[in-house]
Amino acid sequence: MNNQLQRRMGTFALTMVGMGSIIGSGWLFGAWRAAQIAGPAAIFSWIIGMIVILFIALSYCELGAMFPEAGGMVKYTQYSHGSFIGFLAGWSNWIAIVSVIPVEAIASVQYMSSLPWKWAQWTHQLVLNGSLTLKGLLIASALLLIYFFINFWTVSLFAKTNSLITVFKMIIPGLTIGSLLFAGFHGGNFTYNPGTESHGLASILTAVATSGIIFAFNGFQSPINMAGEAKNPGRSIPIAVVGSVLIATVIYILLQVTFIGSVNPSLLVHGWHQLNFNSPFADLAIALNINWLVIVLYSDAFISPSGTAITYTATTARMIYGMQKNEYLPGVLGKVHPIYGVPRPAMFLNLAVSFLFLFLFRGWGKLAEVISVATLISYITGPVTVMTLRRTGKLLYRPIKLKGLSIIAPCGFVFASLTLYWARWPLTGQVLLFIMIGLPIYFYYQIKVKWKGFRKNFLAGLWMVVYLLCMMGVSYLGSNKFGGRNIIPFGWDMLLIAGLSLVFYFWGFKSGFETEYLQEACKLNEEMRVIEEAEAAVPYNETAV
Repeated sequence: MNNQLQRRMGTFALTMVGMGSIIGSGWLFGAWRAAQIAGPAAIFSWIIGMIVILFIALSYCELGAMFPEAGGMVKYTQYSHGSFIGFLAGWSNWIAIVSVIPVEAIASVQYMSSLPWKWAQWTHQLVLNGSLTLKGLLIASALLLIYFFINFWTVSLFAKTNSLITVFKMIIPGLTIGSLLFAGFHGGNFTYNPGTESHGLASILTAVATSGIIFAFNGFQSPINMAGEAKNPGRSIPIAVVGSVLIATVIYILLQVTFIGSVNPSLLVHGWHQLNFNSPFADLAIALNINWLVIVLYSDAFISPSGTAITYTATTARMIYGMQKNEYLPGVLGKVHPIYGVPRPAMFLNLAVSFLFLFLFRGWGKLAEVISVATLISYITGPVTVMTLRRTGKLLYRPIKLKGLSIIAPCGFVFASLTLYWARWPLTGQVLLFIMIGLPIYFYYQIKVKWKGFRKNFLAGLWMVVYLLCMMGVSYLGSNKFGGRNIIPFGWDMLLIAGLSLVFYFWGFKSGFETEYLQEACKLNEEMRVIEEAEAAVPYNETAV
């Protein structure tokens, strides 16, 4: 069949997909940026970020196992609430994911712009005031093309390449942690500096949303988006998702501890906020005269981000494939190559959008913030969707039915809402504009394909529109610790967000209905049941691709 993706990926390969997405440029810049915002308390930011993501990810694990299809993250909400909110969730998720591809290319070039050797002085011209120059843009463009062609021929090549790169990416942070801790560790850096700056709760929470923590953990969804190519999705998806998040958390916390302890105390005279590095871990290695590590880190500045970008080049193509199957985009974007099993037209679209983001946002920090907020907007639908489907799709086959999900889901919704608020005004409002850009496309295809049923679909998703407007309002009026006007004082603002989140969660839960899309998805779900039963009849033999 021409439009069938190939189920070749095992549990190990899917876990490597998750790890390859999470351990990207986030580890090169995240620890420095988090320390700059929250000081030594940044360690708690990573723990909070992990908790937020796990509560959200658990909802998607059940959904991914029920509907193992390419680009699943952009389709689940359509099954529970219809096309309008399905489009909003899918569009915001796609924006967040496709923009990761250029941000990883930017990260590589930005890291390489401070090479210390004389023969590499030309690299200092790649970045100016935190933005890529024309030369930097050309190199980043070449990287985008490399990511594209690695995925162009076959998912097998992608899986093998990604697994090898991911294993390498896990070794390098380990070497960095061990080397820097051995060379010099300053325990006094973990104490606060009264009178210089304050690293209270607000700073810890802001670091979760804006320092690259949510941006890094965003990679948990890659195994879910690749579920259509999983050999045993019911078993592989939850292991890959939860496993990759937990492993990455350990790595990131160790990196954060290492970074904080390795900074020379003389650099902290003016506080953590004034700590500026072009290439954080490489700069520390240079200061400690660990020359071999400097070389390794600069090499990894290409490998780690490139591994993540290669992963996202694959998964975003599956997302476009999924959105086309939802009839949001032209039919040509849903075509899969009959031999290689790759949605090539979707890849070309993502490549064009990647170039657009590359030239619009030329710095890692700004684009990472945009990605984080757009991702959070798309995350909020997952907990509502999974519980709604338990009501409207009671007969659906569930390879995994999580205990306690009735508590986990609303908690995940509240946590995602709070993190969105922590991202600070006006960033929350700015990203919402990116989401709104997609609405004309939705309305165009509703008119072209089928206007019938629009009212029902729109009303089922109305809660999402009101929710986003309320979040903007609270963000604008909230505490000045999060960029607001301080009309709603600190503490009360988060209580208000939590209360409103529960109201919108239950509104969203009640708004769901048995959509026509759910009826179509039942066929896929039944195929999943047949596959699971067939594989249960023989001993499981995992062959990682």
